[in-house]
Amino acid sequence: GLERGYTGTVSGLDGVLISAVFQEDRLIPHMNALQNVALVCGKAVGSREIESELEAVGLSPETLALPAARLSGGQKRRVAIAGVMAMEPKILVLDEPAAGLDPEGREMILQQVKEYHRRTGTTVLLVSHSMEDIANYADKVLVMDNARVAMYAETAKIFAEAPHLLELGLSVPQVTKIFIRLREMGLDIPQDVYTVPYAVKTILAARKNAEKGVL
Repeated sequence: GLERGYTGTVSGLDGVLISAVFQEDRLIPHMNALQNVALVCGKAVGSREIESELEAVGLSPETLALPAARLSGGQKRRVAIAGVMAMEPKILVLDEPAAGLDPEGREMILQQVKEYHRRTGTTVLLVSHSMEDIANYADKVLVMDNARVAMYAETAKIFAEAPHLLELGLSVPQVTKIFIRLREMGLDIPQDVYTVPYAVKTILAARKNAEKGVL
């Protein structure tokens, strides 16, 4: 659940609908997916909003008819996310939405969240310790340290400060670690590489420059 705040204030959110999905399984075991989503969003089973979000998270009609107790961890997570999406919030908070899932399930859920953000414009706050997920899906990153904001900037700028992240006890994407090591070996390459596509683009550009130098 949420911890009660003892100091500070939050302003500017009066009348703003905020929805959240937590790591814990909070579905009603004997209800099926449709019923669970309807319960969360307060809309009738069979409404277009519910059907639309359940389709968006990739659940089959057969899966929707099963009681929640018979769903896999990834399926339960998708039902929970579909429920809050159907509420049409202005801000959606996701607490480790892909934790414990296999790589395929992880990518599926995060891609669906990204598509939802693109389609609706809803602000999505993704809470995660996975730097790979942050690198691939976040537009901006806020890093906390001892209940204080340590860093806040666009994703590329955050990972350009990879040594600082490591000092704070966080990790960085594997591809970033590789490029840090290459810089330590004397190669003149950027240090803000944080995704595989960016790495490929950087390597190809470096190779092209090297070939020009040879010619």
